[in-house]
Amino acid sequence: MTKQQALEMLKLPPQELYELAHKITLENTGNRFDSCSIINAKSGNCPENCKWCAQSIHNTTKVDTYPLISKKEAVKWATLNMEQGIQRFSLVTSGKRVSKKEVAQICDIVQAVTQIKGAGTVKKVIPCVSLGLIDKEDLQQLFDAGVTRYHCNLESSPAYFKKLCTTHTTQDKIATLLAAREVGMSLCSGGIIGMGETMEDRIDLALFLQQHNILSIPVNVLHPIKGTPLQDCRPLTEEEYLTTVAMFRIINPKAFLRFSGGRALLGKETQLKALYIGINAAIMGDMLTTIGSAVKEDIRLFTNAGYDFDAQPCE
Repeated sequence: MTKQQALEMLKLPPQELYELAHKITLENTGNRFDSCSIINAKSGNCPENCKWCAQSIHNTTKVDTYPLISKKEAVKWATLNMEQGIQRFSLVTSGKRVSKKEVAQICDIVQAVTQIKGAGTVKKVIPCVSLGLIDKEDLQQLFDAGVTRYHCNLESSPAYFKKLCTTHTTQDKIATLLAAREVGMSLCSGGIIGMGETMEDRIDLALFLQQHNILSIPVNVLHPIKGTPLQDCRPLTEEEYLTTVAMFRIINPKAFLRFSGGRALLGKETQLKALYIGINAAIMGDMLTTIGSAVKEDIRLFTNAGYDFDAQPCE
């Protein structure tokens, strides 16, 4: 799909656009649902100046600050999430990049997590990481330790990202993602909507993700945090949000579009509509610096929407 074709589709009546996206979802991914959980494995003191982030030292927030968590703590949370039926478990760290020492520690944690054995619907933990910008050598170590997927959000269109952060670039992020793919990892990358960008910016992001064949796409909604430059951003309307989901689905027909940060701001009816249109994956449990959601309640929501929560995770 070209950008012009995507912009033309925006002229369709909303309900017609939503039905088209729903049909595309069914034809390409069926009723499979992909679940994951994340743990804030290292928090705060980030030198980057991302305008939305509570963990940046450039922003005045009350976020907790702590170094890399212990292996024991990570195993505890990975086990808890697995017992609740969540397939993937991701370690997320603050900061532009992790040190060589931290990479070694994370490899040790990942190896321990992969040894957890489940007795329910989930038999083992599938480890993922989100460690900022990282080189191929470190990625190879992580892959050899058992990491299956690397996450690095592009956040917004390349043009708009420059207005949100000046300490790293979209190309820095793409270089990390492509290096992760080279060592054998699958990729997860999406963005945050509601940061003042236009619908055209969102389409540009969706097209950029399509260009790089990203098949796991978190669709975050900005949760304005006091003390950040975006604290006064207006909330999205339901139509803006659902239209964005529909366009991401139409542009990325085979992707798993993931409920992510900010979902707590959406009502249940809006969430059900989003699930109908094309959301077919979710980060479950607590988020990084904002409130997450109850897992059992989520499972009921997803299955009531017609999804098979126990399906094999997406590649």
